[in-house]
Amino acid sequence: MAMAPGLGQQGLVSRVEISVACRKLADMDLTSKSDPMCVLMMCPPGTRNYREQDRTEMLKDTLNPDFQHKFVVDFHFEEHQKVMFCLYDIDSHSTQLSDHDFLGQFESTIGELVSRRRVEAPLAKSPKRDSTIIITCIELQHCKEILQMQLCGSQLDKKDFLGKSDPYFEVSKPLSPVVDSSSSELLRAQWTLVYRSAVVRKNLNPTWQPTQLKLSQMCNGNKSLILRWDCIDWNKRMKHSHIGTFYASVADILREYENSNSRGATSGAGARFQLLSRRKKPAGYLVFNRLELLIEDSFVDYIQGGCELLFTVGIDFTASNGNPATPQSLHYIDPSGRLNQYELAITSVGEIVQDYDFRRAFPSFGFGARVPPRGDVNHCFPLTFNDSNPYCAGLAGLLQAYRSCLRSVTLYGPTNFSPIIRHVMQLAQANQSGKQYFVLLIITDGIITDFYETKLSIIEASRLPMSIIIVGVGREDFGAMEELDADNKRLQIGGMIAEADIVQFVPLRDFFRADNPNELSKSALTKAVLEELPDQLCQWMRKRGIKAGPPVERLQPVLQQPQQQLVGPPAFDPMLAAPMLNASAPPPYYGP
Repeated sequence: MAMAPGLGQQGLVSRVEISVACRKLADMDLTSKSDPMCVLMMCPPGTRNYREQDRTEMLKDTLNPDFQHKFVVDFHFEEHQKVMFCLYDIDSHSTQLSDHDFLGQFESTIGELVSRRRVEAPLAKSPKRDSTIIITCIELQHCKEILQMQLCGSQLDKKDFLGKSDPYFEVSKPLSPVVDSSSSELLRAQWTLVYRSAVVRKNLNPTWQPTQLKLSQMCNGNKSLILRWDCIDWNKRMKHSHIGTFYASVADILREYENSNSRGATSGAGARFQLLSRRKKPAGYLVFNRLELLIEDSFVDYIQGGCELLFTVGIDFTASNGNPATPQSLHYIDPSGRLNQYELAITSVGEIVQDYDFRRAFPSFGFGARVPPRGDVNHCFPLTFNDSNPYCAGLAGLLQAYRSCLRSVTLYGPTNFSPIIRHVMQLAQANQSGKQYFVLLIITDGIITDFYETKLSIIEASRLPMSIIIVGVGREDFGAMEELDADNKRLQIGGMIAEADIVQFVPLRDFFRADNPNELSKSALTKAVLEELPDQLCQWMRKRGIKAGPPVERLQPVLQQPQQQLVGPPAFDPMLAAPMLNASAPPPYYGP
């Protein structure tokens, strides 16, 4: 995914606000009702121990508290953020939780709370069996505000000796808020570039293209933060020439724009700000002739509005993985229970994505193996060996189907990705309402054989509601995969160009701990694998003009503990079904 020069790229971080209420808490006091308080505990990624993050206020004498204090948490989509809410009856001024009576607890993940928006569940370990907790999770609004604007210049100073100026403008914000708007304070401030416009050639009254800036980037969500607006004359061979500067906050600009409209100004007059040269001489005007503050739908909005992430897995069963019966094989099932690299990749990604898949039924396929009963090579066969029902019940069902499949197929080849990509494309093609977004995880050990067909498939898939995650296992050269993960340049074949970057590739070997080469840093792997997915979903929705729907209440309750997994796949869901591709014809001989 391309980045603006000088601006870094990170995974999705949204600030969410969590409200807590409880009903029918246990009464632990003899002469009065309990005085409850809620404590938020979080488990840092890669660890097992909960740590206290925050506390609500204590409410006197109530068994049905609605806490006023909100927990504000940074939501990282790519991380498995475990949380626990602990309730206590406060009996003294002691800050030690062990000095107070325990009323119960509830465990979940931030992802699950975001996905369901409102959760009502029983408290575990409560002295009273019918005690419940009610949790509401919303994204803070300031994270989503954007300023849509179009600027023009008026009567700009002429800076070129033989021709007119070639102006562009820049917006900068201070590294520290400017408290005093006096000239000396503004000059002492340190500024960082937020936005630079395109150059309009040879024009003293230019009109620049409309643009949108997120307030979180523009002014850290603070509309009162003073910004610096510079107009500059572009020069091809010499240093660019400063035309003029003015200082104004977003609030100042919005106020002036509203005033200009209320004064009945002529169309196009807009909000005018005078530019001053470095010698404090008038140098023309920058004019906001279009200005609007909008709320942009976020990943959280789409998920809470009913969009599901539908997770499909594709597993490489080619012979280059090695004989599964030997410990050297990437498919070796260790009797001690140690996960192989394929299982590590499945669980690392699946643990996150399952929170956003309401059914938790994962279509799972293999490719590059001879499959029963005839032993034909197939590049898109369900692990369940049931073409009409490729679904596995949760992660446990998926791992069970994978291990069972290993005992039934013969590893062969070649490594073809395009059949399984096109299978998921059929599902995405039939579901473009914004209610489903498809995520295909491909785990492979080697070089793609049908690279041209795979590349073509990805370009076509970039117009559909889907993302592709490729995890490379083993020690092979994955250089070609980097081309598919087109972060800096759109994927292209001839005149066909991908609409967006929908592929994320990571080699598993980069995530084994330096201090213990046999131990995987799952949190780091998960972050790297999933950090681009929220933006990919939002970009697809916005390009199609799909707005997030009103919040949808999930019918399936959040369970305190993982539910018992079914043996085998769940019932067939015709809404998500698509005919299997005809991939049974064997390719040229490959492998042993």
